[in-house]
Amino acid sequence: MHELSVCYGLLSQVERVAREHAATGVTRILLQVGPLSGVEPRLLRRAWPVAAAGSVAASAILEIEAADIRVHCSRCDAESAATANRLLCSACGDYRTRVISGDELILKTLELETARVPRNTDAGQEHRRIHGAL
Repeated sequence: MHELSVCYGLLSQVERVAREHAATGVTRILLQVGPLSGVEPRLLRRAWPVAAAGSVAASAILEIEAADIRVHCSRCDAESAATANRLLCSACGDYRTRVISGDELILKTLELETARVPRNTDAGQEHRRIHGAL
């Protein structure tokens, strides 16, 4: 199952970002996965707990958002939606298209727990949300 290796790669990124922000934990991970990425979201969800066990992200909720397939047509210069087995331009019907989205696997958002610096005797935890292609 190659999704397990994908999870280990994801965990490496998550741990790097967590270290950079001095996080004590990761509570939520949002991925964007395209249908042409070669990754099966259902298998990714099943492999995640195995890869994350004992890490800073062990209890993180893994959410997966599907990306749409979009193509750019070299004949009419249109950008349009397509399906995995039919990468045709929906404007002119031509087959000479280039995939511009739908093949990605992007770490979009991380929610981190960081130790809050105590003020007087008030100690606690703080949540941070990190956005973007990490």
